Amino acid sequence: MTDSQTPSRRRVLGILAAAAGLPLPGAAGARAEAPLVTWQGPVLGAVGSIALHHPDRAAAEYLVERSLAEIRRLESLFSLWRADSLLSELNRRGVLVAPPPDMLRLLGVAQQAAALTGGLFDPTVQPLWALYRDHFSEPDADPEGPKPEALERALAQVGLRHLLVAPDRILLARRGMALTLNGIAQGYITDRVVELLRAGGIAQTLVDLGEARALGAHPAGRPWRAVLEDPTQPGRFWGRVELADQALATSGDGGFVFDRAGRFTHLLDPRNGRSPRLHRAVSVLAPEAALADALSTAFALMPEAAIAGTLQGLPGVQAHLLRADGTAALLRAG
Repeated sequence: MTDSQTPSRRRVLGILAAAAGLPLPGAAGARAEAPLVTWQGPVLGAVGSIALHHPDRAAAEYLVERSLAEIRRLESLFSLWRADSLLSELNRRGVLVAPPPDMLRLLGVAQQAAALTGGLFDPTVQPLWALYRDHFSEPDADPEGPKPEALERALAQVGLRHLLVAPDRILLARRGMALTLNGIAQGYITDRVVELLRAGGIAQTLVDLGEARALGAHPAGRPWRAVLEDPTQPGRFWGRVELADQALATSGDGGFVFDRAGRFTHLLDPRNGRSPRLHRAVSVLAPEAALADALSTAFALMPEAAIAGTLQGLPGVQAHLLRADGTAALLRAG
């Protein structure tokens, strides 16, 4: 990204407020003198950083601390890495009683994304991920992947229709089911941090937690600008996106692969358990980061025509595709 040199998706968190030079309330022309408050540390399984300009250093430090507290709080709900998270508890027990509002809200967005994509966004694919992880962890793993019968067993544990969500409980209705929120949680947390900063008086910044969301326009009077990098060829940029009060999320096969040949990736089709490898990368521009995050995950599993059809019912949402042959396409309603 040109306004914040951001590594590939799901690697590094950074709230890069005003590091590119934001104007400050009541301090026009004086932004160079405004203190820069920064933080760096582990967040969501990666290295995170926050940088925020503000004329009042104490106010900036307070906003940074509040942002971190919110990230930690939400991580304690959604993290697959933490054994004490509510998501881990749900996966162990199969039920979560009296779920907090944020868990219900996130799963509501997940169900919306599933409905929009014909079920291709599906957080119940965790048993498939575990199957491929365990298979390719073996020193003599079959390069063709898990045996068909093992794949069928895992697929029997997948399906959003078997996830029951109600205000009093969340239930995994089939034995062996498990959720992963990795295709939506970063976007959701980005949205919550944006809400927090807006409430704290920040009007212009770019929040990037693996998914980016712009708060307002760039202080220069233009939109924020992002360049899209080819995940298979680092340093090769294939597109540019402008965003103001919008979010941008990217999915690509280059993010994680199970096998040395790269045939099996973290992007798993819930219908057949395979990695379709249809596009090199999919970037989605949407009003909120949670929806952009979920749609980019699902669109990576969909042919181009199906993506275009889905977008007809989503005005204001765009999909930027880097095709398998290296050409690019922009898809949107109309």
